[in-house]
Amino acid sequence: MGILAAILPSVTLLLAAGGEEGGGVHVSDGGALAQWAWLIVVVPLVVPFLIVFFGKRLPFGGWELAVGTLAFIGLYGTALLLQNAANPIATEFTVEVARIGSYAIEWGWVVDGLSIMMYFLVGVVGFLVFVYAKGYMEGDIRFTWFFASFTLFAGGMLVLVSSPNLIQLIVGWELVGLASYLLIGHYWEDHANVDAANKAFMTNKVADAGLFIGAIIMALSVGSFSFHDALAVVAEGDAGSRLAVFGFWAGLALFVGAMGKSAQFPLHVWLPDAMAGPTPVSALMHAATMVTAGVYLLGRLFPFYLDHAGIFAGGVRPIIMVIGGITLFFMGLLAFVQNDIKKVLAYSTVSQLGYMVAAMGAGAYTAGLFHLFTHAFFKALLFLGAGSVIHAVHSNDMSDMGGLRTYMPKTFWTFVVGTLALIGLFPFAGFWSKDEIIASLYAAGQDGSGAAWFVFALAVGGSFVTAFYMGRAVFLTFFGEYKGHAHPHESPTTMTAPLVGLAVMAAVGGFLNAPGIATPFTEWLAARRFPMGDHHAEAVNWGLAGLVTLVLLVAVFLAYRIFAPDAETQADRDRFEIPVLYPILRRLYYLDDLYLDGVVRPIMGPVARLVLWVDMVVVDGIVNGAGVLARALSRAVRGVDARVVDGFYDGLAATTGGGGSVLRLFFTGKVQQYAALGFAGVVVLAVVFVVF
Repeated sequence: MGILAAILPSVTLLLAAGGEEGGGVHVSDGGALAQWAWLIVVVPLVVPFLIVFFGKRLPFGGWELAVGTLAFIGLYGTALLLQNAANPIATEFTVEVARIGSYAIEWGWVVDGLSIMMYFLVGVVGFLVFVYAKGYMEGDIRFTWFFASFTLFAGGMLVLVSSPNLIQLIVGWELVGLASYLLIGHYWEDHANVDAANKAFMTNKVADAGLFIGAIIMALSVGSFSFHDALAVVAEGDAGSRLAVFGFWAGLALFVGAMGKSAQFPLHVWLPDAMAGPTPVSALMHAATMVTAGVYLLGRLFPFYLDHAGIFAGGVRPIIMVIGGITLFFMGLLAFVQNDIKKVLAYSTVSQLGYMVAAMGAGAYTAGLFHLFTHAFFKALLFLGAGSVIHAVHSNDMSDMGGLRTYMPKTFWTFVVGTLALIGLFPFAGFWSKDEIIASLYAAGQDGSGAAWFVFALAVGGSFVTAFYMGRAVFLTFFGEYKGHAHPHESPTTMTAPLVGLAVMAAVGGFLNAPGIATPFTEWLAARRFPMGDHHAEAVNWGLAGLVTLVLLVAVFLAYRIFAPDAETQADRDRFEIPVLYPILRRLYYLDDLYLDGVVRPIMGPVARLVLWVDMVVVDGIVNGAGVLARALSRAVRGVDARVVDGFYDGLAATTGGGGSVLRLFFTGKVQQYAALGFAGVVVLAVVFVVF
């Protein structure tokens, strides 16, 4: 263990020692680079405090500390990625920090294909977003506080993805939730933003109950919170183990937790409202942090869910697949009726997360995580492009836009690249990742899964939906004549340079895992302690790819015919309406109404009144009673002080003064008087001795 072992003798190392992993991958311990990977986790947790205490004294208000931190993580993540590509790594380090009975509470860091991918994404995408954020947040009254919270946001995600156990994962999970609350409500002067932050926080707390229950069931079944220990039981395939008995319920509860963070139906309602935060927050949240946490959790426990023998949580996979399918299609439809450009992209994220979750349910580990990988680049690009537009026109509403391609050419072309990657047009990144998910669903259907055929149909339909709403957004924003009131202009280089960098990855990143051409991403991701055994396409199904491409081209054509022609107002350009469907979409399937009127008001209303009563009667009674008691005590103390204490000292002073007056009669300084007194004293003593 080298230097680290000398510093931390309690560190233990778990390594798949030289064995064959899924796909025949030999793994190593990663050497010093893996041993010191704890810096990736610790640095972004320390820096926010430095920004808070010293940021305002620095030339750039603390931004330099924040962007330096993300640069460090990006470089370290890239170094790990390159080493993993040359010599696959699968190792973890743990330090025991406490013990509860037989359960060890450990902190540690995992370095394997999955965690390295996330280190790379958080670092590289985060760095570009932080560079962009300097220009976007320039002049903000809480500039320093923003970057402290933003750095903590990235740090919380790194705690989560580095976790070797469920306890540390929960800590990272809640840190991400806390930071998102601070960032969504950054502009807290507007009460709507506070409501959005509260909605995100409370919705996730509901889902987190599932995560906590699942973690407890898992720990009680395995005797440990460690992912390694749980997956070791799965690898043994012991049908008589406690994990086999309770595996379905543990897997279902953990998936509920994943549904909250990754915004799956019906717990997706918080994510569109989270657009209240600054646009850089939306970009990082949707690309490489928070919303990917649920997908990451499913990936970390993938063998537990894969479970072809049906011993553990294999029965949960159809549920996962169907929830993902419903989310990818029906939540995508909601983007049709959004006028806020960020909310269009927010519902797009919900839909794309549905694709990733559906892939996990179909047993397509590589496909789902490759879509997470490519999505990070093109969704960050789209959000930053939207932020560039908002920065120029001072509005989120597409009714204040139009014709911006002539004013903002760099923003326009990079946004188009992001759009083509998102809809999955060949050869952009989304084609290789999303189409592999669709192919995996098709393969699962051929294996006899009726649920897979249903979700496959939704996934193909989702391609039409995605292309249509993104076509609408592009044409209403960048085509026609400008209809706003501001003076649009291209954004500064600090904002456009990250757009170009992300556009390059959105354009060519898919070739990292192009079936039949090159699949290094599959090899990187296969570096795990236990074999994944997932479905992975060996070649492109060009017939299926052609069908999906035809579907999305039809959608783009229809969007062009409907939304590209100019009109006097943006509202005139956006008159398209599907009867019955669009009114339902505008009411968000009535889910918010259901939650508000069916859950929040009936339950929280009485609860709020109870809390108010407790506050007004009990708490205020205690406080007021304490005040009355304190006042009575103060009067009593004042009386004791005035009469007893002051009386004692006043009496002592009077006695001392009187005694001094008497003694002053005898101490006059006259020798004759002292001699007379001395003679008198001798006479008195003589009489006493004679008499007694």
